[in-house]
Amino acid sequence: MRGFFIMNKPATDPSKQRQALRKNLRQQRKALEPNTQVEHALELEKQLCQSSLFKRSKHIAAYLAADGEIDPEFLIEKAWRSNKKIYLPILSPFNNRLYFVPYFKNSPMKLNRFNIAEPDVHPKHWLKAHQLDLILMPLVGFDKTGNRLGMGGGFYDRSLSFSLFRKKRYSPYLIGLAHELQLVDKLPHQPHDVPMIMVATEQQLHICK
Repeated sequence: MRGFFIMNKPATDPSKQRQALRKNLRQQRKALEPNTQVEHALELEKQLCQSSLFKRSKHIAAYLAADGEIDPEFLIEKAWRSNKKIYLPILSPFNNRLYFVPYFKNSPMKLNRFNIAEPDVHPKHWLKAHQLDLILMPLVGFDKTGNRLGMGGGFYDRSLSFSLFRKKRYSPYLIGLAHELQLVDKLPHQPHDVPMIMVATEQQLHICK
């Protein structure tokens, strides 16, 4: 069943609304059975491989799934077979921003301060977001206008804030990856939220208005 969120009291604190929605959607996606997760990951690959953005992009950022997130594993493998370069986000120890580093099947990994696995790569190989063609973003919730609800740390929004000041859409193009159940009618929006141009699920490609 598709996720939903109804704001019954307009005066409610928006931050509390987001917290309640985040908790609800995380519970829903974590409740998916392992075989369902695999099915969704396979269908996600089929859906996104139809996208011209994915086909023409050479430098693509993805992520390692956790907490019930839809898994881009098969997309990553497809990209490698197509001679595309894959990057994973790493959290800078110097600021609360993300950088992106090359990722291979045999990449040595380490845990960051949140116990999330990251490639162990020398800083000279770190890329900033604007150096990529396409960024595939994890999310907790999304709506059809491209609003994204994340885990609450704001790392993607801070790292991609430069895109808010561009009059036209250039690379990196931002595509969210999600289970269809993470679609909500409308997300509370904040000025610093960076919108996506598309969200890919196991069912379809949502082109954001």
